[in-house]
Amino acid sequence: MKKVVTMLLAGGRGERLYPLTRDRAKPAVPFGAIYRIIDFTLSNCINSEIRHIYILTQYKSTSLHRHIQLGWNILSTALGEFIEVIPAQQRIDEHWYQGTADAIFQNIYTLQHEKPDLVLILSGDHIYKMDYRKMIAYHVEKGADLTVASIRMDRSLSKEFGVMEVDREGRIVGFQEKPEEPRTIPGDPEGILASMGIYIFNTEILVRRLVENARSDSSHDFGKDIIPAMIKKDRVFNFDFRQGDCGGMGYWKDVGTIDAYYEANMDLVAVIPQLNLYDPEWPILAHQQPYPPAKTVLLEEGRVGMALNSILSHGSIISGGSVKRSILSPKVMVHSYAEVKDSILLSGVDVGRHSKIRKAIIDKDVQIPERMEIGYDLDEDAKRFTVTASGIVVVPKWIKL
Repeated sequence: MKKVVTMLLAGGRGERLYPLTRDRAKPAVPFGAIYRIIDFTLSNCINSEIRHIYILTQYKSTSLHRHIQLGWNILSTALGEFIEVIPAQQRIDEHWYQGTADAIFQNIYTLQHEKPDLVLILSGDHIYKMDYRKMIAYHVEKGADLTVASIRMDRSLSKEFGVMEVDREGRIVGFQEKPEEPRTIPGDPEGILASMGIYIFNTEILVRRLVENARSDSSHDFGKDIIPAMIKKDRVFNFDFRQGDCGGMGYWKDVGTIDAYYEANMDLVAVIPQLNLYDPEWPILAHQQPYPPAKTVLLEEGRVGMALNSILSHGSIISGGSVKRSILSPKVMVHSYAEVKDSILLSGVDVGRHSKIRKAIIDKDVQIPERMEIGYDLDEDAKRFTVTASGIVVVPKWIKL
């Protein structure tokens, strides 16, 4: 069996997710009530029986480090298993990571020490379920030097992804990084084959190509530099995500913007969501504090604690308020006569009496005063909060209202 080491890139600034990334790295942003974004990739690794994992961090990583330390100390060091966080160390030069390829290059000594046959490179900021073993088996079967996972996306989204062109063998023969005029899928003029940022390299080839790229004047990025160069001289293959999807019905989301983050969270409150968090065959693991169960209280005329089409977390109480199509993280309190609709409330949020919240993301520990309205007058909201073009209001954590 091939020895596989995983390098999980978790150092992104997440500027398009601001203000949720004001004080935390993008992979550490809470998601789906009790998770962090990085939990989905890490759960995929554990469920795929991949137990040699390095997490490369950089930007505002304190909360991410704490989360990994408290929630992911689950492997057996006696069996040589590990999840190890490697902060950016400027080991090779004085610069921070200049790109995705540079992040791996600056930790090349780790690969030289571990001597794996294959290196699985992942991103810590996507929401999906995938069995990486199937991709590894495909890589070995094809005798590939590099295999890139792909998913069909609408042509209109081409400027957000690397776009691939593939021959009948599955070999990648063209790669465009975020093109305005992409090559579409044959027979599907509105579809593109988008890179998911999931790569499997033969270690020897990876080290060689990283060293070559480090000498060049480039952006030191896999999509912009490494993959296009390798297509010309190495065996580079495409792996269809649907072959490795684990009951996620083809679900994969890049939650790199506020709108995408909001939509992916709202997907979870569907009656039958594409991404099933309740699948015992492919559990999504999370660090959870020992809070008491959630509850709804008060049942009297005009004052009913209720939640409909929503996700409630432990420690949350709906005391005579109304929650509809929303996601509540741990220790959220919704007081009497308050209304929460189509919203995401992160841990510790307190919603005062008669308050109304609609289509909003409220970050940690925000105290909403009595009778306050958020999401009903966007011009007024924009004076104090972040409001997206689609009308989502983001209230940053710890703000005094």
